Amino acid sequence: MSFETGTNFIDYVRIFCKSGDGGNGSMHLHRAKYVPKGGPDGGDGGRGGHIILRGNKQMWTLIHLKYKKHIKAEDGGAGSGQLKHGKQGADVVLQVPLGTVARDGETGETLFEVMEDGEEKILCRGGRGGLGNDAFKSATNQTPRFAQPGEPGVEGWFILELKVLADVGLVGFPNAGKSTLLSVVSAAKPKIANYPFTTLEPQLGIVTYRDERSFVMADIPGIIEGAHEGKGLGLRFLRHIERNAMLLFMIPADSPDISSEYKVLLKELKLYNPELLDKDRVLAITKTDMLDEELRREVKRHLPRKIPSCFISSVTGEGITELKDLLWERLNTEI
Repeated sequence: MSFETGTNFIDYVRIFCKSGDGGNGSMHLHRAKYVPKGGPDGGDGGRGGHIILRGNKQMWTLIHLKYKKHIKAEDGGAGSGQLKHGKQGADVVLQVPLGTVARDGETGETLFEVMEDGEEKILCRGGRGGLGNDAFKSATNQTPRFAQPGEPGVEGWFILELKVLADVGLVGFPNAGKSTLLSVVSAAKPKIANYPFTTLEPQLGIVTYRDERSFVMADIPGIIEGAHEGKGLGLRFLRHIERNAMLLFMIPADSPDISSEYKVLLKELKLYNPELLDKDRVLAITKTDMLDEELRREVKRHLPRKIPSCFISSVTGEGITELKDLLWERLNTEI
């Protein structure tokens, strides 16, 4: 399952990879004009090429691999006489965004994650080169007439899955004002309209803060009740929320029941992955330009008690500075 909505954001690809076979070792006996019966001098075969994933912080999508379904590394060269080793097969290096998870395509087992810029992990290890006959000579066998074949490379289907990395992930039902907030606090330009599921792909924005500091905020597709079962954009949303340091819950001021809506959001996160509830949480009541003082006091009475909250309006700018202060403080405090 991936976001394929006519955009360039692809967060899931399935690729077939084959690393290079190792080159065969050489079975060769030294022969020269004055050395008719020389000893073994067969060289080793070269290692087959690896297929490697390298983290690249400038990348945000796996689209470059969407149509590159079959990837093969070079085979190692065979050894030869005069102890010449075979050439090592060239590695294939695939650049991937930070937060890319590699899985076995058959079993679904997680193999590793690429989390750091420049970090390299071997997806398919190249086959070892075979030893030449020189490696097998001994006191009892001074002219071995055999050499070792190279090991075959590894091949199979692999899944690469991207989980967006951000400091603050926005959690809320569709049309909660998440895209609007991101457009106000950062230079991101998410698509915004007054209907559910406006956001069909994660949007990342750099939120500038005081004294040239900043943090990363992610607007992720809206969650709905039953998301943990895959309803709506369900699992696509939840996969990305795992990678955020803090969760900013957003509930509009005109919600029929703010407390109930917050509980549903928490329930969906818990059913998908209980560890998500260990993340720090902040609640923002959005669209508060619709409230007069009396309604605001009424809303406050029904807010969850165990989570810091604030009132904001992305239209008027009310509470935006206070929200950024609150997020920055909690991001930089051991809680």
